[in-house]
Amino acid sequence: MQNILYPPARPQGVGEVLDAAFRIFGATLLKCLPYATLGVIAGQLPTLYDLSRGRPLAQPNFLSHARDPLWVALYIVAILISMVLASAVIMRQYALVTGRPAAAGEELARSVRRLPGMIVIGLLVGLTIFPAALSAGLARAAGASIGAVAVFGLLFLVLLVPASWLLVRWSCSWTVYLLGDRSPVASISHSWQLTAGSFWRLSLIYTIAVVLIGVLYVLSGIVGGVVALLLARGDVAVFTAATTVVVVLLGAVATPFAWGLALAVLGDLSVRREGADLAQRMSASPASPQ
Repeated sequence: MQNILYPPARPQGVGEVLDAAFRIFGATLLKCLPYATLGVIAGQLPTLYDLSRGRPLAQPNFLSHARDPLWVALYIVAILISMVLASAVIMRQYALVTGRPAAAGEELARSVRRLPGMIVIGLLVGLTIFPAALSAGLARAAGASIGAVAVFGLLFLVLLVPASWLLVRWSCSWTVYLLGDRSPVASISHSWQLTAGSFWRLSLIYTIAVVLIGVLYVLSGIVGGVVALLLARGDVAVFTAATTVVVVLLGAVATPFAWGLALAVLGDLSVRREGADLAQRMSASPASPQ
């Protein structure tokens, strides 16, 4: 396969980064679908367990499930398996777009080895959004109290600003960690360096990508819902099964696109950083004697 990511010829604009993401996605989708599909199915383990127990899809909050040890165990296992398979997706994409051979055994083995670090990065990055998420949860729990909802809602908006800034600055942490040999903390630090001065550009890129994925989900959900209704003919079990299939298919397609975008962003930021470092070294070097 032709090298379509590394090295970019020059720093790219917003449209060029998105175009690179789509090219990576299109070139690697079929070979990444097995990992992505299995990952989404693994993520549905708690839902499948609920269905086997006759529970409705409209579930109460997580705390209500904490009384069921098997559900909690399946929930944790689902997250871990999904993380391993999602990591394997980006490793396969990276191998394909850089012209390296793709080996399932090596990809899965490396994904498992890097899993503890992925968890560490996830926890550290998750701490940045915890205050905002907590305030949103409190606003929801306030119920009919308009004053409390307004206070916690305003607090959520205030906390969302620094959380968004940190998330953008650390957005390359997982990609850097999975594709390199840095530690989790070093990967977060490197992401911070790479994204310096690119907050608004990255925010625009991520916003456009989220909107595109959202539109895809809405349109596919509508089509899938209509098909499910036609197939189900009033049978709740058939409708539930058809809906689950739609969710799996959407997730299987969205995962390679998300990682393709991550690769495109990392490629662009790496070129920009290399150019900045070169310019800094040239400006710091003494002028040659005439």
